Amino acid sequence: MLWVLFLSFIGLCLIRVPIAFAMFISSTLAIVFEGKVPLTIVVQRIWVGLNNFPLLAVPFFMVVGQLMNETGISRRLLDFSDSLVGHFRGGLAHVNVVVSMIFAGISGVSSADTSGIGSVLIPAQLKAGYPAGFTVGITAASSTLGNIIPPSLMMIIYGATAGLSVGGLFLTGIVPGILIGILQIMYSFFIAYKLGIGGDHKFSFRRLWKNLKMAVLALFIPIVVIGGIVMGVFTATEASCITVLYALILAFIYREANIKQIYGVFKTSLGLFSLSLFCVAAASLWGWVLAYYNIPEMAVAYLNSAGMLASKTLVFLTVIFIFLVVGTFMDAIPAIIILQPIIGSIAAGAGINPYHMGIVVVLTLAIGLITPPYGLCLLIAADLAKLPIVKATRAMIPFYIISLIVVFIAVYFPDLVLWIPRIAMPEFM
Repeated sequence: MLWVLFLSFIGLCLIRVPIAFAMFISSTLAIVFEGKVPLTIVVQRIWVGLNNFPLLAVPFFMVVGQLMNETGISRRLLDFSDSLVGHFRGGLAHVNVVVSMIFAGISGVSSADTSGIGSVLIPAQLKAGYPAGFTVGITAASSTLGNIIPPSLMMIIYGATAGLSVGGLFLTGIVPGILIGILQIMYSFFIAYKLGIGGDHKFSFRRLWKNLKMAVLALFIPIVVIGGIVMGVFTATEASCITVLYALILAFIYREANIKQIYGVFKTSLGLFSLSLFCVAAASLWGWVLAYYNIPEMAVAYLNSAGMLASKTLVFLTVIFIFLVVGTFMDAIPAIIILQPIIGSIAAGAGINPYHMGIVVVLTLAIGLITPPYGLCLLIAADLAKLPIVKATRAMIPFYIISLIVVFIAVYFPDLVLWIPRIAMPEFM
């Protein structure tokens, strides 16, 4: 009854039923029309999909992202980044990238980065004479680093779905994330030099030291998270809990958030996570239906008969194309859960390292965060700058190119992206 599954799903999407509901309804209809599977499988598969320990890391990292914006952590990171790179030509743009890289190493939530950092830097850049399109572009594009540089919510979901080490996946994101950041800074310098803007202030060791002392407690978070996971002190989920506790301690040390604000952070994060959990539950049921009809095996057999599995490059290009299209219209979480079983089987058939495939998928889906109509980071940044989405999208073209360059570097130079996890966690590589 595959026709019931796909036709009902497409029909529901066309009438603008949310993706998660469309997956749940179409999967249930397929089971009903099949008639051989008891409906109790629906509840069972939802439970199996949600009963996954690594998924617990998602709400905690969401809380961290919100806490950073409410407790003064983000502002301290901004001041430190400004004193570090703000004196260069195009300083505010460089600050945008650097603080996003640091933010990414703490929370792994791109949308929180866009709203928190963007609410400060977008008005500042516009006031300093930076073009609105470029300002939106650099803010939205640098925010995607939150899902590339560890910790990353996309990697947590991918690891939980594929049965891979989340810590191992985290480490694959370090080199690509740094590469994207460097390329974005180089492009920002080119634009600033061309337009004659920036060098916003002179470099001062005194100012750098002052802001470093103010931000040093926050800067310890990425070291604790990644170091603890790599050394086997705690899992990614336990690291997320420790990070929340650490952020709460900083909130009381900085004295910039009261109990009411912290309660609001937990309430907001709970609502966001509930939506993510429903996507996970629905996608788990959808994935089971696909497996029941042997769709992954059929896909592998078809590609093998077509000779596509003989070329790893061709497999990667196909995967990149699929996730570029899917990421444009769908959130990353259901996209990963729906397609990973098929992509994982194809990668295994082609002899591709699962961690190599994982980082390519995450890098490609991150582009969807800045691609309309779904591009959440782009929509937030454009709204903050009061810039029409059409103009904002046009300004994003150089940043799409930068991201795609790094995607293809990851494809053609796997040793470059895998060398850190191979050294730190060889048992998983």
